[in-house]
Amino acid sequence: MRSAGTVAELVQRQWGDHRPGLRHQDTVLTHHQVASGAAARAALLTDLLSAGSEPHLGVLLDNTPEFPLWLSAAALAGAAVAGINPTRRGAELARDILHTGCRVLVTERAHLPLLDGLDLPGVRMLVTDTDAYAELLTPYAGAEPGDTARPDIGPGTRMLLYFTSGSTGAPKAAICTQGRLAAAGQSLVDHFGVRREDVHYICMPMFHGNAVIADWAPALAGGAAVALRRRFSASGFLDDVRAHGATYFTYVGRAVQYLLATPERPDDREHPLRLGFGTEAGAVDAARFRERFGVRLVEGYGSSEGGAAIQRTPDTPERAIGRASARDDLAVVDPETGEERATAVFDGAGRLTNGAEAIGELVNRGRTPFEGYWRNAAAEAERVRGGWYWTGDLFFRDAEGFLYFAGRTDDRLRVDSENLAAAMIENILARWQDAAAVAVYAVPDPVAGDQVMAALAMREGAAFDPSAFAAFLAAQSDLGTKMAPAFVRIVPAMPVTATNKVHRVGLRREGFWSGGPVWRKGTGTGYEPFGDEQLSALLREYEAHGRGAFCPQPPDGRGIQARPAIEDTAARRVDPH
Repeated sequence: MRSAGTVAELVQRQWGDHRPGLRHQDTVLTHHQVASGAAARAALLTDLLSAGSEPHLGVLLDNTPEFPLWLSAAALAGAAVAGINPTRRGAELARDILHTGCRVLVTERAHLPLLDGLDLPGVRMLVTDTDAYAELLTPYAGAEPGDTARPDIGPGTRMLLYFTSGSTGAPKAAICTQGRLAAAGQSLVDHFGVRREDVHYICMPMFHGNAVIADWAPALAGGAAVALRRRFSASGFLDDVRAHGATYFTYVGRAVQYLLATPERPDDREHPLRLGFGTEAGAVDAARFRERFGVRLVEGYGSSEGGAAIQRTPDTPERAIGRASARDDLAVVDPETGEERATAVFDGAGRLTNGAEAIGELVNRGRTPFEGYWRNAAAEAERVRGGWYWTGDLFFRDAEGFLYFAGRTDDRLRVDSENLAAAMIENILARWQDAAAVAVYAVPDPVAGDQVMAALAMREGAAFDPSAFAAFLAAQSDLGTKMAPAFVRIVPAMPVTATNKVHRVGLRREGFWSGGPVWRKGTGTGYEPFGDEQLSALLREYEAHGRGAFCPQPPDGRGIQARPAIEDTAARRVDPH
């Protein structure tokens, strides 16, 4: 079968295929029923979108059958889906919906409290689990994909507007066309040998590119089924896999950690899974996952905007991501000068010894498939400079050309697979009346990604009160669930550069080694003193997960400010349900 040029073509191919195509709890829809449902929604959407407006709809849903049905419907209608993140709050949530020009917002009753009081002029809301929604769809029940697909749809038709954060503050909506999404799906079909009898388990949130591009799209392109989990559950993972016959799933590093934290069972290897594909699991946890569950995890890298990709080959070293894909000319460069960084040097234990010279920003000097940001020319110009695509991610490269992920640039953070902008968190923390200056930056998470650290310079006469600070955070309606600082350090004065900008490079380099008071978010919402004993436990956790090279190093061999011993909370793990 020839490769499809658009997602709409892939949806139309489902028509007449009566094999199971979509599974969710006790619901099973055939591929034909999925195509039929998509056609009905596409016809409704065409009638709802007013002439002259952008053909955009927002989807604020958990992973229910309605999400892939509306993705397929948008493809047929030539519309673009903006995945709306339910961890956003208040004005920031409204901004996401309005910025992307959504004239229709598809949601469910569980998320209606998030929308209470928001000013969303001109936005038509559809609530999927209501009688009114069912009645609205009824007249379109006989629609067929071939009838509802717009004839002018092509590879360049916008398909996704998915948010990614960066140094400019507010999340940017990256554009993904039908052609790029269809090609990405087909590429994974070819790379992993996706079969029609496969079942792709989607437990990562579908408002993220991870689930749509790396899980839903290859299933659609390969004729495989998908199985949905409303929200990720470590304790329910294997039960779902067995119930749905899942053979493939995508992950982020934190999800792998949660799965490994579940109690071991004698039947951990009794399941049909053969492959997991994702990012930031780390070599140590990937090995533990394979040993325990018998499933190979394949680490990949692709910037959210599609501007650079790294492919893993059989000879890729354990801790590396892989080499540049055939289409890309990737380099690790000094972000200030553009000069290539030194080749990585490792000690006998495989730890990087010349990080200061080897770590730099990953750039693509070749032709890039980056398709731009929605109505954000300044962000596009920042992303593509001097003809190069700048990923905003830190890497180092060994003598054989293999690339190793080293973190995010100074004002970007990735927490539990969520991209956050430091500036946005700073704007919220700056409201605290006791703080004279605030800086937010990333410190590496011991397992994957980053944790949020905030440096606070207190106003004259004010002292840091952890209870008051926690209460302040709880009162901020726009503080997303991933934004609260995991660490707070108190500085006598905010360090600045010669141009009076906050010296984030220095703050990040020091990390926990501040020589002053440091507090760590404890159980619940409070903050607890973080002393040398707790730091030692944290350092052991870095080493246990093979991330010791990424841990901030002491500038002079000293520990952080000594404090009375307190209960060690560094190794605490949480298993979400």
